[in-house]
Amino acid sequence: MKRKAIIERKTAETDIKLTLTLDGRGKSSIKTGIPFLNHMLELMTKHGLFDLSLTARGDLEVDFHHTVEDVGICLGRAFSKALGDKKGIQRFGCALVPMDEALASVSVDISGRSFLVYKPRIRKIKIGNFQVSLIKGFFKAFCDHAGINLHASAYYGEDVHHVIEAIFKAWARALKQAVSLDPRVEGIPSTKGKL
Repeated sequence: MKRKAIIERKTAETDIKLTLTLDGRGKSSIKTGIPFLNHMLELMTKHGLFDLSLTARGDLEVDFHHTVEDVGICLGRAFSKALGDKKGIQRFGCALVPMDEALASVSVDISGRSFLVYKPRIRKIKIGNFQVSLIKGFFKAFCDHAGINLHASAYYGEDVHHVIEAIFKAWARALKQAVSLDPRVEGIPSTKGKL
């Protein structure tokens, strides 16, 4: 069975279509109108070995907030849908990733409960015209709609681009581990019998 999801979401602010394959090869076609977000999502697919096709049109003339958050919502829904009944998954994932002078870690639990701890240690407000604070909203939306507990920390880093990139790469690798199927896991990986 292919673990895949197609999500379409249209509001007065955004129009998003995406296709996600969990057991992919790291291929992506991402067009959000926000180059920095495109770049981060391309990193996520490459390092998580997910295949992602994503187009988003949003009211970028207002600001990037609606598009960034709504992409997080749709991506979260896609992960939740593609995971299906969650039988046989590893459930937990953790990665520590360097990016030049920056070091970040991400831990995830596909628990069915949404929670985000986000500690990037960033001083700079913008990367080009991209507001760095939008990344937290992206991850919050993702967690809320995927039912995932995510802890992301950056221990240090001078270049804010490198810090965010390390977080996205760590997120990808942690997710890859958590969604991986383990033939030894019988049913749902929970003593409650439900995630």
